[in-house]
Amino acid sequence: MGTRTLAVRVSTFFKERVGLHGLGFILSLIVIAFAATVLYRMLHNLKWSDVLDALREKNPRDVAIAFFLVAGAYLTLTFYDWFALRTIGKDHVPYRVAALSGFCSYSVGHNVGFTVFTGGSVRYRIYSAWGLGAIDVAKICFVAGLTFWLGNIAVLGLGITLHPEAATAVDQLPPFINRLIGVAALSALVAYITWVSLAPRTIGRSTWFVTLPRGRTTLLQVGIGILDLSLCAAAMYMLMPASPYIDPISLSVIFVTATLLGFASHAPGGLGVFDAALLVALPQFDKAELLGALLVFRLFYYIVPFAFALTLLGARELSLRIAGKEQAAAEKAEAKARAAASKTPAE
Repeated sequence: MGTRTLAVRVSTFFKERVGLHGLGFILSLIVIAFAATVLYRMLHNLKWSDVLDALREKNPRDVAIAFFLVAGAYLTLTFYDWFALRTIGKDHVPYRVAALSGFCSYSVGHNVGFTVFTGGSVRYRIYSAWGLGAIDVAKICFVAGLTFWLGNIAVLGLGITLHPEAATAVDQLPPFINRLIGVAALSALVAYITWVSLAPRTIGRSTWFVTLPRGRTTLLQVGIGILDLSLCAAAMYMLMPASPYIDPISLSVIFVTATLLGFASHAPGGLGVFDAALLVALPQFDKAELLGALLVFRLFYYIVPFAFALTLLGARELSLRIAGKEQAAAEKAEAKARAAASKTPAE
């Protein structure tokens, strides 16, 4: 009875004093702290000179290919917003605006953390100029997030089914259990596509509802998510050490799983969590060489897009301010002209 009472009090405390958001923040801190501990234990004896040597030994051709693969992944991210806009019926917003919003929201969200809030703020700033409100932006975030998760389910489901031992390197479960998880994930994906194909499906209520894409359109949605993740995994593959050999599918499973762990931690760029997961799952590689690959990937996927996005957003804000001043000056001149005309005596 005493244990039950204590459990109730603890539960009440978290609900009333901490809340779900606070609890999520605490869990994120725990995950980040655990990842930092793992990284320290694995890398505290590592010499940075070895990492620099590993970077110098990178094949420039492979590095260039990885850069363009990351660029392709960010191009794919622009279709997340374009697809979401068409899904919610906002066809008047052109692709260039969707591309700006998709690229900038994900670049900022990836680096700052808490992508739903940071990316949503960037989206609202851009789309509000086109008459979209907060509810519209929330719908866009929902559809874009659905695209991301459907792609993850497809890539992980297929990868774990084919190479369950790759998932074992991360979750430490027996391969046959991971294969069952992969088959279950693919089955759930097929069931969802079948479900939305049979009849129009709506999520939400009142003023907040989204009509989910139908069968063929959902396949396009899944394809966008798969292409995004595949390009990122391919970029990481190009940066990996030449030996020992690892097949692309196994690396994709490990990479996507590490990405999801970093995403769940809400750490900026999954910093620490993503890196620790890869280092733990790939012990066969030299740590200095693997860390060098991670540093280059972070440069291409996080730092360069973030700097470019901030430049684009800054230029946009500057142009809006200049346009606003010009419009205000024109309205002021027009008002003076009207006042002057009203004072002129009639002939």
